[in-house]
Amino acid sequence: MAVGWCLMHGVPRPLSRVFSKAGIASKSRHSTAAASGAPAGKLAVDPSQYPKTRRDESILENLHGVEVADPYRWLEDPDSKETQQFVAAQNELTSSVLNQCETRQQFNDLLTELFDYPRYSCPRRHGRRYHYSYNTGLQAQGVLYSQGSLEGEESILLDPNKLSDDGTVALSGTAFSKNGQLMAYKLSSGGSDWVSIKVLTVDQETGETTDLEDKLEYVKFSSLAWTYDHKGFFYNKFPEPKKGDLGTETDINLNQQLCYHVLGQPQSKDAIVWACPDHPAWMLGAEVSDDGRFLLISVREGTQPTNQLWYVDLQMLPEFSKDAALDFTPYDYNSGPKALPVVKLVDDFEAAYDYTANEGMVFTFQTNYQAPLYRVVRTDIEFPSSPSGWQDVIAEHPKDLLDWAAALKGDVLVVCYVADVASKLQIHSLATGSIQREVKLPGIGSVTQFAGKREDSEFFFGFSSFTEPGATYRLDTASSSIEPQLFRQTKLKGGYVPAPEFVTKQEFATSKDGTRVPMFITHKKGTPLDGTAPTLLYGYGGFNINLTPSFSPTRLAFMLGYGGVLAVANLRGGGEYGLKWHDAGTHGNKQNVFDDFQACAEYLADKKYTSADKLIIQGGSNGGLLVAACSNQRPDLFGAVIAQVGVMDMLRFHKFTIGHAWTSDYGNPDHAEDFAYIHPYSPVHNVRAPTGGTRQYPAMIITTGDHDDRVVPLHSHKLTATLQHVLAGHEDSPQRNALITRIDVRAGHGAGKPTKKVIEEAADSFGFAAKVIGAEWVKE
Repeated sequence: MAVGWCLMHGVPRPLSRVFSKAGIASKSRHSTAAASGAPAGKLAVDPSQYPKTRRDESILENLHGVEVADPYRWLEDPDSKETQQFVAAQNELTSSVLNQCETRQQFNDLLTELFDYPRYSCPRRHGRRYHYSYNTGLQAQGVLYSQGSLEGEESILLDPNKLSDDGTVALSGTAFSKNGQLMAYKLSSGGSDWVSIKVLTVDQETGETTDLEDKLEYVKFSSLAWTYDHKGFFYNKFPEPKKGDLGTETDINLNQQLCYHVLGQPQSKDAIVWACPDHPAWMLGAEVSDDGRFLLISVREGTQPTNQLWYVDLQMLPEFSKDAALDFTPYDYNSGPKALPVVKLVDDFEAAYDYTANEGMVFTFQTNYQAPLYRVVRTDIEFPSSPSGWQDVIAEHPKDLLDWAAALKGDVLVVCYVADVASKLQIHSLATGSIQREVKLPGIGSVTQFAGKREDSEFFFGFSSFTEPGATYRLDTASSSIEPQLFRQTKLKGGYVPAPEFVTKQEFATSKDGTRVPMFITHKKGTPLDGTAPTLLYGYGGFNINLTPSFSPTRLAFMLGYGGVLAVANLRGGGEYGLKWHDAGTHGNKQNVFDDFQACAEYLADKKYTSADKLIIQGGSNGGLLVAACSNQRPDLFGAVIAQVGVMDMLRFHKFTIGHAWTSDYGNPDHAEDFAYIHPYSPVHNVRAPTGGTRQYPAMIITTGDHDDRVVPLHSHKLTATLQHVLAGHEDSPQRNALITRIDVRAGHGAGKPTKKVIEEAADSFGFAAKVIGAEWVKE
């Protein structure tokens, strides 16, 4: 599978060239200038309490005929003394505000209790041993374990908790050699996307490990694929960054290279297998086929579900030998005298192709080529042809999304569908594609994990829902049993089983253009549905991401602690209903996503689940953009906003780290036609004080981390400064709802964050939001 990432779009609107001197927004059809204000919350901050943040009025640019001010551009420099003073002043204000939130400690205590349960990954066999991740509950990071059999004695393979004092070094990926005797692993620090790769040996009898001296640096968004000689692996790196403290820089990430590392060699001798200097934004994913014969290269441009598909027949290389390491030096992209014999099976970006299996030169792929809901196809690469001529193995389903397919031993293909945003698991014939049986799942929920190999008949899968912390199941396709067997049940502390106390249902809101938008709603049985319930509405709506039912201790704590209602919206831009659903929320259709979310908020109020003054909205990354844009457009709908690591400056997002990849979803603001629909919803550029009602914005807490090199902190900094200036920049400003930011240290975009930090941030965010909406603590 190719390496991807996520964070991991609106109808064109006419632009006015009249600008508010108070802010940096332009007028548009979605300007909030005439909007009604948000409900007045129960937590007030006087405008005089906000730090005074310098505005540089000299930065005024003409973008496609439109003058755009950027008075806080100096906040783009994370190392400047002035930016550091801004961070310190904002955190000081936030601390003083959070100290007024009486239930924050109760939420922290409850969440700590709910988080304190054992969490396992599915066991995966490598060589003669099984490996799995296990967190006892409150450990900062999960620990990787090994055992000789499913009933065998466990031993620790790798414990990331011993790699740092503060728990901020995380294991972000592993790859085992075919014989299971070697493990390459990726370590991230402080939440950064940068990783280092190290290698250890694994004794197949005892599970004992030995660290090798190999260490690879400047690795990001990387594949990790061993060749079957067990002597080396493919990985990706970028040119060495200018800054030493990786994760705090904002430099754009371009010119990724695909490299091959031979064990025992210094990284400086690693051959560059492929690079794309003519296309510096392209990303290269590498995978070795199940038989070890082929190197598959997936070339991606941005985050769209499309890729080119190339291959190299390693067996045809003169240097191919089972006795010596595969030598790519003669084919080094920069210095080798020979050209690597790359065959470009697909050389355009019209569709996505993911490797499923092969028998010799006959390959099976999952693709969305002429199939928005995906299908499985087969082709003989010895006789190359256009994808239009590839044979259907499993045709596109008329309404369900084919999420993934995995080949096992013999004639077995495990297929997972998403049907109305819930998982459905099936066994098919790999040869013919015909369905052999349905795999019975415990209920409406998600298949969250899968572990199975081409040479094995058994597979494992994880399942969870909004109120089920999950379980691991095992099914041996070679046995006569057709039912998956419960392998490991996950239980909360004290054996607490929340599911019987709660009800979950799927309901549909109607968006502005008439589209039905699904939403899962969960609450405790007996919750009064009279418009008074504290309610959390969560959304994302982008990058083809599916928001299927999943368990969250934080959301459970909200429902238990405050008697709350949870609503998870499946917005356009996501992948829940395939490519058409995704495309309907990208580029010039991005406004549909915001309309969908606002329709869900109105639905919850209309159906008496809640009311605007009791509604909290939450989103992270692309979802942070979502809740910020909706706060600009309809502040009257929400009581409190939790905006996490959001993309807030939509006119400059593509200039920092990996932001350029997101233009495939958002569009490119450097292009006039894209600017025309991006500018009107960009959160930083559309802040205006409402003129109706309370004339306020909802209370907002904007969270970020100093090592977030995915969505760099400058986005949150700029929006915070703009909100405070435009809405509370004068002593007589009506804004009393708090506008604060929480800037964490040694923290990134979210992945690998230590458990303690996760709990602290959630307690701060939900303690704040609960205070704002007047939610009382109801749990005894």
